[in-house]
Amino acid sequence: MKYSELFAKPSKTAPHDADSANAKFLAQAGFIHQEMAGVYSWLPLGLKVLKKVEAIIREELNEIGAQEILMPALQPKDNWENTGRWDAMDVLFKLQSQTDRQYALGSTHEEIVTPLVGSFINSYKDLPVAVYQIQSKYRDELRAKSGILRGREFGMKDLYSFHATQEDLEQYYEKVKQTYLRIFKRCGLDAKVVESSGGDFTKKYSHEFQVITPAGEDDILACPNCTFAQNIEIATMKAGEACPSCGNSLESVKGIEIGNIFDLNDKFTTAFGIKYTDEYGEQKIPIMGCYGIGTTRLVGAIVEAHHDDKGMIWPDEVAPANVHLVTLNSKDEAVNEKVLATAQGLRDTWEKAGKEVFWDDRTNASAGEKLGDADLMGLSFRVVVSPKTLEQNGVEVKRRDEDEAKIVGLDEIVM
Repeated sequence: MKYSELFAKPSKTAPHDADSANAKFLAQAGFIHQEMAGVYSWLPLGLKVLKKVEAIIREELNEIGAQEILMPALQPKDNWENTGRWDAMDVLFKLQSQTDRQYALGSTHEEIVTPLVGSFINSYKDLPVAVYQIQSKYRDELRAKSGILRGREFGMKDLYSFHATQEDLEQYYEKVKQTYLRIFKRCGLDAKVVESSGGDFTKKYSHEFQVITPAGEDDILACPNCTFAQNIEIATMKAGEACPSCGNSLESVKGIEIGNIFDLNDKFTTAFGIKYTDEYGEQKIPIMGCYGIGTTRLVGAIVEAHHDDKGMIWPDEVAPANVHLVTLNSKDEAVNEKVLATAQGLRDTWEKAGKEVFWDDRTNASAGEKLGDADLMGLSFRVVVSPKTLEQNGVEVKRRDEDEAKIVGLDEIVM
């Protein structure tokens, strides 16, 4: 992709009402566009990041036997009345049809997935089952804030598992927990597994996955030395006390929740009358687990965890392209032709090798503008081809997360 072909270009100024790093940099860099409070369009570069995050999630979930489906966003009122949540969930968007029927816009999908999977479960031999989807969710938040961290329309991966026994559920629950940690690691995040209250779903503990950052909205009691962490709301200890796992002093910190997992027990399967026949011919109720990752929220959390005062710093696996190629101009037309030919050759070589290249090919922008935009957009590698670098038969290479650039010979550069 070339800069000259990109319709959504970076802006010289950040949004005046940006209240977080992700709200500021994603919009200024032309990755997202706010349509109204809590609702965003995803522009070409931002969508590339989001799709890479989704691809990581799909790869890891498929590895543990989960099957992808797609459920409707428009949901019947009757299903929500079955679970008692039509009036109990205050963020539920409710729609009135011209046929006088009422619907909900999906804020979550237990009310759909439970009867759906239940219609295919007859015997214990049909269990366990694990299905997931990646879809937009809708929640009538009173105050959308922090860019894409808390919106009224947002992307979500929700996974649901169905089991015959508590032991089987707990084994899968642990498998998903470890899978989540791999997903977040690949996205460049070190997530804490935080004990939290099960809320409306269960009396047992559930777990949140939190990225520790001052931009977070959750209060976390965490050990800086090991994995122990608790949400302040249910914490059994206090800051300054010794960590029960390693003895280090506990700290009160802020975190961004990027995922959660719940043991739902039989709350939803009972509500919909889902049963199966066990090996002794008896009718039993399956139990469920629920596992969520906010996909758009995850992109925002990556920006909050990886940025400086110049812009974003994308981890390699989720960057919108592998290389940010920059060509700097000369007043000498012959030199210019050599710069462009060199850049074109590099681009062709890298793309044949499967690399994605974003080329800032502008002829009417200064070196300062181009390098400033490169820092703002935050791709992992910046490669500059200029009259000066060609005098040394090379290019200037700089990682976005490093301070110093270096000259690398044209016959040595590998991406």
